[in-house]
Amino acid sequence: MNVKRVLETLGGDYAVIDASGHILGRLSSIIAKRLLNGERIVVVNAEKAVITGNESAVFERYKAKYDRGSKEKGPYFPKHPEKIFKRTVRGMLPWSSRRGREAYRRLRVFIGVPEELKGRSFEKVENAMFEKVSKTEKFVLLEEVSRYLGWAK
Repeated sequence: MNVKRVLETLGGDYAVIDASGHILGRLSSIIAKRLLNGERIVVVNAEKAVITGNESAVFERYKAKYDRGSKEKGPYFPKHPEKIFKRTVRGMLPWSSRRGREAYRRLRVFIGVPEELKGRSFEKVENAMFEKVSKTEKFVLLEEVSRYLGWAK
């Protein structure tokens, strides 16, 4: 993937958020709201986002989403962590309206930190941090869910 070209298509100034240690759903809802307000957002370390809950229950829930539908007609659910992250944000946008689709186009998600973004400072969203918000000790990383679905890095 040509990261430089992908970032150029985003155009203008953009916020860079590090997803490591954030709860996936909370971070996605905050990102969706910011996208609807017109911001451009780049997310790095998507595979290190946290999904709270019992490991087996989380795996079963995502496996059911992945197996749903048929291979010919869909619906299709992704295996890759960055695509699961984008799909989660997409579920929190008004996808059937033009406004929601345009907001979705202002989002870029990467596994790890691309070379072009190494020197930048990353934003942390305090309201979505696992250590600050979560009351449970049970969690799974998005990377583990992807590997369970069959993603091979």
